[in-house]
Parts: sequence; structure tokens; C-alpha cells
Amino acid sequence: MPEFHYTARDSDGQKVTGTLLAAGRREAAATLSARAVFPLEIRDAAPAVAVQKIRRIPAQLQAVTFGQLADLLRSGVPLLRALEVVEKQTSHAGLRQVLGEVRHAVEQGASLAEALARFPRIFGEMAVNMVRAGGEGGFLEEALSRIADFTEAQDDLKKRTFGAVIYPIVLAVVGGTIVTVLLVFFVPMFREFFARLDERNELPALTKGLLGLSDTLRSYGLIILAAAAGGVFFLRRKLGTESGRLWRDRMKLRVPLGGPIFQQLAVARFCRVLGTLLRNGVPILRSLEIAREATGNRILGAAIGEAMENVTAGQALAGPLEASGQFPPAVVEMIAVAEQANNLETVLTNIADTLEKRMWRKLDIAVRLLEPLLLIVMAGLVLLMTIALMLPILKMSQTIG
Repeated sequence: MPEFHYTARDSDGQKVTGTLLAAGRREAAATLSARAVFPLEIRDAAPAVAVQKIRRIPAQLQAVTFGQLADLLRSGVPLLRALEVVEKQTSHAGLRQVLGEVRHAVEQGASLAEALARFPRIFGEMAVNMVRAGGEGGFLEEALSRIADFTEAQDDLKKRTFGAVIYPIVLAVVGGTIVTVLLVFFVPMFREFFARLDERNELPALTKGLLGLSDTLRSYGLIILAAAAGGVFFLRRKLGTESGRLWRDRMKLRVPLGGPIFQQLAVARFCRVLGTLLRNGVPILRSLEIAREATGNRILGAAIGEAMENVTAGQALAGPLEASGQFPPAVVEMIAVAEQANNLETVLTNIADTLEKRMWRKLDIAVRLLEPLLLIVMAGLVLLMTIALMLPILKMSQTIG
């Protein structure tokens, strides 16, 4: 629940200020009126300026913090004391400031979930809702422990994915740089050497093309670079719009080799987040709303949105997911069986584990294929340049002979 600062006058006409928790400004005004206080100004209570500048805390550090809070609460330490202990022992200055604000909000009467909700850029909706469900259901330490496990697993997945694709990316960048340097600085050295053959129109077509490409890069390289930068800037602007994001998400699912990997990753995220939220007592509709955002793909998000409408009407979840065509048939079938058996949260977690294992196998195969493919392409380009430069030399040798 948000916190509001207010300025008001009491029954004696004296100006008073303070803070209160309310669902909105209207509820805050009604609360003040019930206290026989006339509100003059009601505004959102924002965190300190230094804390507002903190946009991100490393996921691994968040996982450690949630785990420490869970251990302290499980050992019988009161919440305020646990927050103080974690705040003092953390080495991250930004996290220390955030925990200080959270502890201050709890001291003022806010729940832990309400205090965390004041920092949406740091603590996601999933963590806030799980803490809220744990606080209301009396299993806060278990909810914090599960948040720690989930955050650590997601961070590990991101790091493993980045580690798998970084080598092919570096290989492509280095290869492209080497070829460009050869075309711009090495190939022009042969132009005067081939000038006589060019005048007699005896220069091979492959050599002419190579020299033309080299001249183009030397003459218009900066223009080409500026045009590429402009294209990247335009693409970033386009992807910043809703239609651009929709196009990007659709293309990600259609990439020949990566499409199935992107799809399985998005479905695995959906299943894991939904299963974790349901296990922690978060209502099904709220869980679906958060899990839809967690997929990171608007195409799948639209299918989940339609499923939410069915669930609101009292129908099953599996039907609209199957109709969308974006979820694998085996996943839909397991969800349908789990709904009938009333163990959806357990099955969703198992589905996420299975999909992530499959995704890793496919990603590993894709990377293993991509690395030699890039090497072959680089070797082919260098060989092509070598042949283009050697053909005139061989022709001149034959003429002299």
C-alpha cells in the first residue's frame, strides 16, 4: 500500500503534517476526514533522492539478502532487527540505503511488502506479491527463501546464456574486423601492380570486384559507418514503440535456429513464475498477470491475456493456451491434467525444469554448430580474397613464360 505525505489543519485551525498509508489519495483524504482533520495537500511519499538514483541491485546480491532475511526470521529474530542486521552487514552501498528506507517504512507501520513496493525498479512485482502473500498467510520466511532461490536460479540462467553466446559474438566481431582491415589497408597495395592488366581489360572479374569493394570502403567508409549507426539508432527508436516491440517478439519466435529456443525460454519463465506465485498463495489472476510480464514476449503475453479472461469466467487455463498455438502441445496437456488433479503449481515447476534442460541442449547444439560455421565463413572470405589477388599474378606469370 502506498505511503502519502499530507499537510492539513486540525479542528483548532493548526497546521499539521505527517504520513499515512492508503490505497490512493481519495482514501487518504477520507482517513484524514475521519480524524477530524481537513487536508490541504496530499502527495506521494517518495524515497530519498540518493535512493531514487539507484536503478538496479545485482540479482545475486538480492538473492543473498532475501535468504539472510529468511534465515533470521526462521531463527526467531524480529523483522525490524533482521532488517537492521542485513542492512549493517551488506557491502553494497546502494542496497544498504534501500534497506534503510525499507526498515524506516516498516517502523512507521508499513508491511514488508508495502515497503518493498516503494522500490519497483529494484524489487519486482513477483517478489512483492510473494512477500505480501507470505505476510498475510503466516509463512513469510518460507516466501523469502523461495524468492532467494528463484532469483538465484534466474540469474544463473542469464549468466549461462550469456556465457554460451559470448564466444560466437566475439568471433564474429573479430572476424569482421580482420576482413575489413584487409580490404581497407592491404588490398589497395596491389592496385598499381594490377594497373596494366586493368588497362588491357585482362583483370579477372573476381579481382575487379575485390578492388571495387576496397575502393568503396576507403571512399565511403565513414558514410557507410554513419548510415549503419543511423540505422541502429532508428531501429532502437522503433523497438521503443509498442508496435516495434511486438514485431521484435514475433521475429524472435520465427528465427530459424533460435526461434524454438526463445519460445521454450519464454514458456519456462511463465511456468516457473506462475508455479512459484501459486505455491506462495498469490491469487490465480494476479499470478497470471505477473507471469505474463515475466515471459518477456508479447506474443505469448497476448495468449496468456486471453487465458486470463477464460479463468475470470471460471473456465480452464489450458484451453486458450492450446488455441494460441504458442505453447507446446505437451506443456498444454500437462497443464490440463494438473488443473484436474489440483496440483498445478507443482506441475508448472516441473515443466519449467524440463523446458530449461531442453533449451540448454538446443542452445549447446546451436553454439557448437555456430562456432565452426563462423570459422568456415571467415576462412572462406580470406581464401576468396587470396584467390582474387593470386589470379592476376598467375596470369602475368603465364604471359611472361
